[in-house]
Amino acid sequence: MTGIKFAWSAVGGDPALLPRVSTVARESALHAHLPVRELARSCVGACALAAAELGARRAELSEVPRVTLDDGAIATAFVSERHLLVDGRAPVMFAPLSRFWRTADGWVRTHANYPHHRSRLLTALGLTAEGPDAVGTALAERSSRDVEEAVYAAGGLAVALRTPEEWAVHEQAAAVARRPLVEHERSDTARARALPSLDGTPLLPAAGVRVLDLTRVIAGPVATRTLALLGADVLRVDAPQSPELADQHTDTGFGKRSATLDLAADRRAFEELLAAADVVVTGYRPGALERFGLSARALTERRPGLVVAELSAWGAYGPWRERRGFDSLVQAATGIAALEGSPSDGPAGRPGALPAQALDHGTGYLLAAAVLRALTEQLADGRGQGRCVRLSLARTAEWLVHGMRPGSKEHLAYDTADTHETAGAYDAPGPWLTERSSALGRLRYALPPVSFAGGPVDWARPPGVWGADPARWA
Repeated sequence: MTGIKFAWSAVGGDPALLPRVSTVARESALHAHLPVRELARSCVGACALAAAELGARRAELSEVPRVTLDDGAIATAFVSERHLLVDGRAPVMFAPLSRFWRTADGWVRTHANYPHHRSRLLTALGLTAEGPDAVGTALAERSSRDVEEAVYAAGGLAVALRTPEEWAVHEQAAAVARRPLVEHERSDTARARALPSLDGTPLLPAAGVRVLDLTRVIAGPVATRTLALLGADVLRVDAPQSPELADQHTDTGFGKRSATLDLAADRRAFEELLAAADVVVTGYRPGALERFGLSARALTERRPGLVVAELSAWGAYGPWRERRGFDSLVQAATGIAALEGSPSDGPAGRPGALPAQALDHGTGYLLAAAVLRALTEQLADGRGQGRCVRLSLARTAEWLVHGMRPGSKEHLAYDTADTHETAGAYDAPGPWLTERSSALGRLRYALPPVSFAGGPVDWARPPGVWGADPARWA
């Protein structure tokens, strides 16, 4: 089974629609030891086909529009944060303390891009100075697993480098492997808002769909950025005391509006948003939103017919379910960094990394695909039952590492029939970059890779200032 077939099946798609997909293959795109190009192509393909299917149903077309997957567009979009320029300035990707460090017995990966995570890392290490030299000295004297536990206990983020074999015997890995790539649940509640038929150009499958975006960082915002491309009214809501990193917000803010809301103090405003929402996307660690009554069950009880999409780093199960996590940390824990690294250097080998934050981006497109398919199913069955879809970066990592095995049901390799055109090597991203003006300055950015006949080619609006929009639907 090829990657696109498996991804499409994972979001509940009809295999009869797969012949509507064609591929423009470009050698060297997202080159890695692991099949990253195939993973990226599969995730974007499932999303594009889900968009085309929903658009065809709403526009009452006789057939689903054709989908084209161009490796160049996909590879460029999977590193969109690296291609972003704001008035000619390139963003800073990682803070100085977000990196791999040598420990007494191997390596550890820390994440300290946010100020509170940096502070907690230093506290766990007993440091007052935050320079890399002091951190490196402190870490070199301790074991990687000891650092992992101590930093997490302090509320920070650090993960020991593991090989795939070491991860496979971890209890969290076993819990992740038992779950499907995309989890689906239905609620008994039914009251989805009727979506009108579509007409006009471009075809916007999610036009009129109200998406409440409660996500941060990359994966969740990529999903909602994609829904915004497809016409959804996406309102991102953040706590006023927790601003998003400016460049991260710019890269993932296309097509959306951004508001701040204190869930404790402004609960009435949130409930008004929820009462008119069609989709809620959450990207916080499991349990973090439950104290506000924002579990999937609670949301669908208060808003019957709602589609809830939940995203986490490690999964909503197992001993690590409540741990924070990011793409780079999941790569370190699951053996990806070891596989992509140099085995000849050091006791555990020098760690490497994927050519993109592919777990973030890939899971983001899968999450958007699952939402689009849930909306299509609501239209098809006419009952408007509430639905919940759930994904995790760790489960996507499991697919990437083990789906490469020939004969696996999740096999990521492509049959020759899946590739309709070979266009040579991926040399430069230029054809898939564009520029426009915005309230944030002149932007250079990656164009969306989700492409189908008659569909949109760019977002209707650029990103705006974080938190500058009112907390109400357009």
